[in-house]
Amino acid sequence: MATLDLNALAARLRGLQADIRAALRAHMRSQEQAVWSRTVRDDAGDTIFGIDAEVEEILIQHCQEWGKTQHFVLVAEGLQPDGMQFGRPGLGGPPFRLLADPIDGTRGLMFDKRSAWCLMGVAPDRGKNTRLADVEVAVMTELPTTRQSTSDTLWAIRGKGAHAERSDLGTGQLRPLALVPSQATTLRHGFASVSNFFQGGKEIISRLEEAILHRSLGGWNADKAEVYTDQYISSGGQMAEVTFGRDRFVLDVRPLVHRKLGIQSSLCCRPYDIVTMSIAMEAGCVVCDPFGKPIDAPLDTTTNVAFACYANQKLAAHLIPIVREEVQRHLG
Repeated sequence: MATLDLNALAARLRGLQADIRAALRAHMRSQEQAVWSRTVRDDAGDTIFGIDAEVEEILIQHCQEWGKTQHFVLVAEGLQPDGMQFGRPGLGGPPFRLLADPIDGTRGLMFDKRSAWCLMGVAPDRGKNTRLADVEVAVMTELPTTRQSTSDTLWAIRGKGAHAERSDLGTGQLRPLALVPSQATTLRHGFASVSNFFQGGKEIISRLEEAILHRSLGGWNADKAEVYTDQYISSGGQMAEVTFGRDRFVLDVRPLVHRKLGIQSSLCCRPYDIVTMSIAMEAGCVVCDPFGKPIDAPLDTTTNVAFACYANQKLAAHLIPIVREEVQRHLG
């Protein structure tokens, strides 16, 4: 039985994301910020802003061209929930599903504050039974602010490690980057964050964060700033920071918090936001749910997902029992 050409897929996605980055950069430089941040529509996934709509059109055009030689399904934020079919059955290699978040971190980028990321993952097509754990190729490309001159791309093929390169946006020159997550076994003097971006549950999340830090450090030294938080409104970006060695720990429990509050439907991290989690894992990080179990979610645009990302195995072994117990105590 034929298998997916994973190397070819990784190369194709890197090229696609580079084109998206270039087009978006040109758009941002030629339009006023008010154009980027205007609300276009509200979907089941998230609010779609002007900057999202610009990139969505580029993604569809590329998939239409790809569909001339390959059958696949695109599942992406802003599209119909069942995905869009390209090509026809039997065309090209084995069918696959492409889960994409064209811009993860829209809010930071549309105000030109901070980079966003283009996230994509490919899994063999198992229809609606396709899971996040089935992803075999993951690629993510930094979408820079107008003030930046470089952009990073990270990718991984299951079982073959993680890779990265930096692009000079002026010359187009590429150079390889090392992915070396922190080997620290404590959070002291490092960045560690519990996602607390939006209104709703902030008080509970803050209490949980304080409890985790207190236990992991053995108390609080009021005379020192020992752990730092970074509320980077991009789940993919958060994992990239851990993968690069800049952060040590990220936890997102918003779905559990909202359930505790009795909220039946809410906007949290979705599968497309962490479709590139295998890059962090291939680099040596530990990515799991808040209880230390493997993340299990369908390849869709509506399921809320809670996750934890630890820089290394030893740090995870120390923190997972603490996080599990405190999550159960505060949110159980």
